[in-house]
Amino acid sequence: MEIYAVIMAGGVGSRFWPRSRERSPKQLLRIFGENTMIQNSVSRLSGLIDNDHIYIITNALQREEIIRQLPDLNPENIIAEPQGRNTAACVGLAAAIIHKKSPNAVSIVLPADHLISEEEQFRESLRKAASLAEKTKGLITIGIRPNRPETGYGYIQVGEKLLDERFYRVNSFAEKPNYATAVRFLESGDFYWNSGMFIWRVADILDEIKLYLPELHSSLQKLEGDPGTEDFSDSVDVIYSEIKSISIDYGVMEKSRKVYLIMADFNWSDVGSWEEVYQRSEKQEQGNVQIGNVFAEMTLDSYIYSPQKFTAVIGMENVIVINTDDSLLVCRRDQAQDVKKVVDYLKHNKLNEYI
Repeated sequence: MEIYAVIMAGGVGSRFWPRSRERSPKQLLRIFGENTMIQNSVSRLSGLIDNDHIYIITNALQREEIIRQLPDLNPENIIAEPQGRNTAACVGLAAAIIHKKSPNAVSIVLPADHLISEEEQFRESLRKAASLAEKTKGLITIGIRPNRPETGYGYIQVGEKLLDERFYRVNSFAEKPNYATAVRFLESGDFYWNSGMFIWRVADILDEIKLYLPELHSSLQKLEGDPGTEDFSDSVDVIYSEIKSISIDYGVMEKSRKVYLIMADFNWSDVGSWEEVYQRSEKQEQGNVQIGNVFAEMTLDSYIYSPQKFTAVIGMENVIVINTDDSLLVCRRDQAQDVKKVVDYLKHNKLNEYI
């Protein structure tokens, strides 16, 4: 069984403004430790997938920096989409590329910006999922057992248990719920967080795209040449000028009758906001996380990031302060999900120098 990995790395990470920008989004930043999130995403595949079997799907603004950060990967495997068309296009393009090289290959599709500890358990889960994908010819996602009524994640409802004690048939997908619904999901015991990680044979996902997104499949048939060639670049431009923007979840996974879930047995977070970073960071006295030259007085349970300039915070509780060279964010921790509204405002007012 040949296994490939596809790492989706084209997002902007708007909830991580002002550190996350179009040219240096969340996945290219050092949020935890010495390595960036995309470097960690690649390194934890070591021993499972060869570097020449790893593809990165990104955009033109980020491609050169990704090449710089991942010198052990073939630059031709770092592919820039001409414009964003959501995850179905990304998944379809990667599957078509891999299918030309290895029609029976299994592909593991991963976001570039997740935090995963217990890396050997993570690799073992991927090995088992790849084996099950080959055996069932199904579309497999990794589900995370929820430990709180989280409103920032999508959910997956499972049905009967199959083949393996951690392997289930998927009954339905649910969008990010309100709090009351999240509590109900948690209490039911049959809902898992949607990790956004997928495992399938490339032939099978292309078949399901043909069934549920026939226009996308038809466009993908126009793919020519190998990555790095002019024919490839020209054909991708044509394909992306034709296709619609739709997520792989909505376009295929929610409709397919051959979707399965394998339950994760590793610690996971999608690090979706500054609040999640605060929760995952080591706290100092008074429950604060302080990065940079920071003075905090009568300040409790706050995340303060200011490596470029001296910052003083006095008499505050439960706040996030992100101070960069050109921008400052101050918000309550329980409103960290709303940071994306700042990026929406900047785009609407064409303040592109801050995006």
